[in-house]
Amino acid sequence: MNVLTKAYGQIEIDENQKIVFPEGLYGFENMKDFAFIDAEQKPFFYLQSVTDKDVAFILIDPFLFCPDYEVDVDNEDLAAIGIHDPQDALVFAVVTIRPNGDMTVNLQGPIVVNRESRLGRQAILLDPRWKTRHRVEILEKPC
Repeated sequence: MNVLTKAYGQIEIDENQKIVFPEGLYGFENMKDFAFIDAEQKPFFYLQSVTDKDVAFILIDPFLFCPDYEVDVDNEDLAAIGIHDPQDALVFAVVTIRPNGDMTVNLQGPIVVNRESRLGRQAILLDPRWKTRHRVEILEKPC
């Protein structure tokens, strides 16, 4: 499948790079189909809309910089994408990079993906420790 991307222009993706969000993402509820793409700069990934090249998100594994992170997602939310065992879930956080280079990550609204079905959902965590703008300093200190 060919996808027009914001970062790399047109690329070919494998079918198992496609992730479907039945409910969309917050603020992008009408967009359901995305591609999961490795970024050239590790440890980042892109979540690219397959229908709009201008809609792409930078993702990171939140446990890389916040080993104490706890993802307490409602069981109904997990069941909606077929997750019944935590081992079936991939968890990512959305990254924002400011013009001055400062980087923050949204730990309050993680992206959860079923490894097998490739269905995804954005969760909202109620734990007051997790905010929408945690400063990121990769592997230098825990959150």
